[in-house]
Amino acid sequence: MLYIVGLGLGDERDITLRGLDAVKKCEKVYIEAYTSLLSFGISTDGLSTLEKLYGKPVILADREMVEEKADNILSEAHGSDVAFLVVGDPFGATTHTDLVVRAKKLGVDVKVVHNASVMNAIGICGLQLYRYGETVSIPFFTETWRPDSFYEKIQRNRKLGLHTLCLLDIRVKEPSLESLCRGRKQYEPPSYMTINTAIEQLLEIEEKHGESAYSEDTECVGFARLGSEDQMIVAGTMRQLLTVDFGKPLHCLVIVGNTHPVEDEMLEFYKI
Repeated sequence: MLYIVGLGLGDERDITLRGLDAVKKCEKVYIEAYTSLLSFGISTDGLSTLEKLYGKPVILADREMVEEKADNILSEAHGSDVAFLVVGDPFGATTHTDLVVRAKKLGVDVKVVHNASVMNAIGICGLQLYRYGETVSIPFFTETWRPDSFYEKIQRNRKLGLHTLCLLDIRVKEPSLESLCRGRKQYEPPSYMTINTAIEQLLEIEEKHGESAYSEDTECVGFARLGSEDQMIVAGTMRQLLTVDFGKPLHCLVIVGNTHPVEDEMLEFYKI
């Protein structure tokens, strides 16, 4: 049996009782460590915190392992119970859907234990979840790669008066371009996009297109460490949020659409 277990957003205590029961009966426990991270990070200390709670070793599963060596995990789940831990909810990233599809094709039984995700926790700011349009991802720009496919999606959402959740890039164990050219993988240090960088990139793309999808005066909400004890939520214009230090990762950003009076009332609590 393969158990795919959501860990929630904060720390090791956010796992559900059902999830903890599943982990404790599994022979092997993996934790996915590249689409998100818990508030304490995936460090040696962070892993030992999980291992102490679960009473067993936890294996770090990076992008390479999950996307290229998933069959090894699934073959283990053929004859024993294996847990695959995911920060947030198991279906917050397409990789985990792919894992379920591959498991089912190989005849491996799968059980999913859900948990809180950024997709619903953003409701804390008062913007109603059913008034959101398509979610977009904002990738880190490089000198030679400045993708802007998110622009059209934000523009479409705003024409419909809908809010837009922007998920910000996380780069964990990414091989450097130079090392790939040499044929020997060397990994860049982890990097997590800040709200400030995201807004700078958004404004750069607006300037490029010039179609007034949004501007420096567009209302937004910035979230840092959502679901943690020290979470930070600030509402203001893009210009205002550029001046805010949101601190440690993870960050995400919501571009506000048309608002209902009840939404406005809640947003006031978070305004600069």
